[in-house]
Amino acid sequence: MILGLKRRPGQRAASAGALQASRRALVGVMAALLAAPTLSVAPAAAQHGRDAAARAPAAFETGAAQAILIDDATGSTLFDKAADAPFAPASMVKIMTAALVFEALSSGKITQDTQFRISEHAWRTGGGPSGGSAMFAILNSEVRVGDLLRGMLVQAGNDAAIALAEGIAGSEPAFVDRMTAKAKEIGLTRTTFVNASGLPDPGQMTTARDMARLSRYVIATWPELYRVFSEPEFTWNKIRQRNRNPLVHVVNGADGLQTGYTREGGFSLAGSVVQNGQRLVFVLTGLKTAAARADEARKLVDWAYRTFEARKLFEAGEKVGEASVFGGARGSVALAARGPVSVLVRREGDERLTAQIVYTGPAPAPVAAGAEIGKLIVLRGDAPALETPLYAAEAVARGSIPQRALDGAMELAGGWVRKALRRE
Repeated sequence: MILGLKRRPGQRAASAGALQASRRALVGVMAALLAAPTLSVAPAAAQHGRDAAARAPAAFETGAAQAILIDDATGSTLFDKAADAPFAPASMVKIMTAALVFEALSSGKITQDTQFRISEHAWRTGGGPSGGSAMFAILNSEVRVGDLLRGMLVQAGNDAAIALAEGIAGSEPAFVDRMTAKAKEIGLTRTTFVNASGLPDPGQMTTARDMARLSRYVIATWPELYRVFSEPEFTWNKIRQRNRNPLVHVVNGADGLQTGYTREGGFSLAGSVVQNGQRLVFVLTGLKTAAARADEARKLVDWAYRTFEARKLFEAGEKVGEASVFGGARGSVALAARGPVSVLVRREGDERLTAQIVYTGPAPAPVAAGAEIGKLIVLRGDAPALETPLYAAEAVARGSIPQRALDGAMELAGGWVRKALRRE
C-alpha cells in the first residue's frame, strides 16, 4: 500500500463560518497539503510485481443499484457503488425510529414497560388492514414499549412504528420533526423523512451512505438496546414471525439491521456482521428478489473478510501534518488524531491511496491544544476510504504586533493572487 498526502490546491475547505475565514480557506488547504509529510506504507508481506498482481483479489461486482460497505472500527469505505444516489428507504426508516426510541429509553422519559395505545391511524395505516408488514396489534389495545420495539425491529411492523412515534411525540408528524432534527445532528445530508414506518411517499428519500452512517450511529450509541435487532423471532397476538433480516438466520455474526422493499425500487438491506472482532456495516438496494438480496449480502460480506486487513497509519497523538496559523507566535500548528488512525487495505498486492488534510484557515491565533482544526480524508481511487477529525497537538499563543502585521500583509498578497487567478 502506498499512501501519499496529495497536493490538491483546488480542494474546498471543510467549513467557512465567517467571511474572513472564507477568504482564507483556499490558502489554508494549500498550506496543509504542502506541510504534510508523504507516507509510504509497505504491505505486511511485501508482494510486488506480476506475482502479487496475479494474486490480488478481484474487485467485487454487484447487481445492486446502490451499495456501500464500511469497516466500522476504522470508518474505511471498502466498497462503494452509487452510494450517494437517492432511493426510497422503505422499512430502513425504522432504524431512525428506533434511534429516537432508544434515546427516550436511555434518558428515562419512557421505560420498556411504558404502554402505548394502538390508535386508529396505527392500526389502519400500518396494521392488519393495511396488507403490509405488521405486528398485528389490536386496535385500541395498550402495548408495552419493549414489545412494540420487537414488533417494529424483528417483524418490521408498520403499526408498531406508528404507535411508538405517536406515544413518544404525540403524533406521527411531530415525531417526523424529531427524526429530521436527528438526521441533521448526525450528518444525514441527503435524507428526508416523511413518516416513521417507511411506507411509500415520494418525499421520503435517502442514500446508501446516509443509511450506513445512521446504522453505525445506532450501533455505537446504544450497544445494549441495539441487540433487539438480532433477535431471531417474535410472537404477538399468537402470530409468530421470524426476523425479516435474512442474514440473522444464516450468517455467523450477523446482528442487524433492517430490510426494505418498494415495488419501484426493489429489495434493500442495511446490515451488520461481526466476525473475529471486526464489524462490517453495509447497505444494498435495488435487488430484484428477496433471495437475490440475501445472496448478494452474503457475497459482499464474504468478499470483504477475505480481501482486507487493517493497517495502522498513525498512532494516537502522532503528528499527521500541519496547519497554517494567522497572527500566532508560530506560523503553523501540528495536527494529530485523538485515537489511532487505521485503514483497511488489501491483503495481497500494493494499493495506492491518496490523503488530504482539509481545514478552513489559516487558523487564527491563539490556538488551544486539542482544538479541532480540520480533518484527514483518505481516498481509495475517487471513493472516500476514511475521514477522521484532526486536532491541534499543541498550543500556539498570539504573536507580537510585528508578527501579526506580517501575517496580515501576506494574507493581503494572497488575496491579490487569488483574484488574479479567478480572472484567468
